[in-house]
Amino acid sequence: MSTPHDLAGIGEAERAGTAGPPPFRVQAVEYPLAMAELHAIREAVFVREQHVPPALERDALDPICAHVVARTLAGEAIGTGRLMPPTESEPARIGRMAVLVPWRRHGVGAAMLAALVRLARERGWYEVTLHAQAGAIDFYLQHGFIPRGPRFIEAGIEHQTMYRILAGATPVATAADAVAACAAVVRGARRGVCIRAQELDPGLFDAADVLDALRRFGTGGSGAQVRILLLDAAAPQRAQAPLLALAQRLPSVFAFREAVDAVDRDYPSAFVANDAGGYYFRSLAARLEGEADQAAPGRTRQLRAEFDRAWERARPVTEYRALGI
Repeated sequence: MSTPHDLAGIGEAERAGTAGPPPFRVQAVEYPLAMAELHAIREAVFVREQHVPPALERDALDPICAHVVARTLAGEAIGTGRLMPPTESEPARIGRMAVLVPWRRHGVGAAMLAALVRLARERGWYEVTLHAQAGAIDFYLQHGFIPRGPRFIEAGIEHQTMYRILAGATPVATAADAVAACAAVVRGARRGVCIRAQELDPGLFDAADVLDALRRFGTGGSGAQVRILLLDAAAPQRAQAPLLALAQRLPSVFAFREAVDAVDRDYPSAFVANDAGGYYFRSLAARLEGEADQAAPGRTRQLRAEFDRAWERARPVTEYRALGI
């Protein structure tokens, strides 16, 4: 059974990141040889900083887990995480992610997470899960993890189970999955997001998490651009879609067009794609079920090229100009 502090010390610490981080390296380590330094880090973060009971910091699973340690080039241990093997009832699980305070916001958590995912792939494990503290959910969304099930409380801290399929795209099966996948694509964008949809689908583009991701992206000061290609531009106006209100406040960020060419109007699918290799695709635009991948540059380039061709054939939605868009 997982302990309540599996992912402490990562979310707020790693989410922002900074340019030009100090040099460090992440290495897989043998638990008997590295146990002193990895427990020192975990005690600093979990016990002294987060006030997790000391009895919960160590468990009998450590010897059977794969561990990684981040170190400075001088050899000082600054972060650690572990990967628990799958069981008959559960997939492999990432946990015990911890980064010392001075090294947060330097990409250490992201590098350790990538190393643990790589270890899982090397072992042939097709799925990994983790328990994210609520404040760390955005961090894991950006690395391709999707929420599963409701949030829960452990040790007085709100958590969310998240998972990632390692052999290809992650299936999106529920409305909650769809919202999480869409928000993750937006959050992972550098400067560009393209959205191909029927009519700013209710339940998706009016969801609070998606709107918040678009708002943060649009106000990030990075020359952000969101292009939205619709089949029915009048429907969002009639429904007073919240995304139109956001676009009205950020008219330099959002651009809308409506498909007019027969080949584009017959297109059955919908998708969101960014300029960093992330996408969420629905084969049937009327349904939210589909697939998502935050690290699929080839597939994303294909979708964006397809979008660009349709965008050139589409008409600007001039009726939105009355809204200031």
